[in-house]
Amino acid sequence: MDSIRTMTTALVVMLGSAIPAAIVGARDCPPTPWDEIGPFYRPNAPVRSTIGAGYVLTGTVRSTTGCTPIPLARIEVWQTGPSGAYDDAHRAAIYSDWKGSYRLETSFPAAYAGRPPHIHILVDARGFTGLITQHYPKPGTNGANFDLVMSPEP
Repeated sequence: MDSIRTMTTALVVMLGSAIPAAIVGARDCPPTPWDEIGPFYRPNAPVRSTIGAGYVLTGTVRSTTGCTPIPLARIEVWQTGPSGAYDDAHRAAIYSDWKGSYRLETSFPAAYAGRPPHIHILVDARGFTGLITQHYPKPGTNGANFDLVMSPEP
């Protein structure tokens, strides 16, 4: 059995994603932890990938099942601006591409009400349970990779 798994894994390496993850026994990904939505969420954020400058957040939207990418997931973000207030200039909706990847260029969020700097994130994708979470940028950094892992609907 181990030799079959080794050969199958070698084929996946050679062929990339042409072989479904289920065939090679891919491991599942743990879901992204939920976090509070906060009082400043407003639906219908404008579609745009830039809401500031100096901090780039990237990642891949994935399924808990096999860690497979989820294309065309809608990702809404909102955060404080440099002044420390929530405003429309720091709201956006972006979509993951066909490989599940996303990219947001923004300003480093200011701390708010005694909380550390954070970016609120709401993710929706057909066939998956919605996700509400937050990204907490590390002080002194100009970007991060933050995968968003969603569970299939029951």
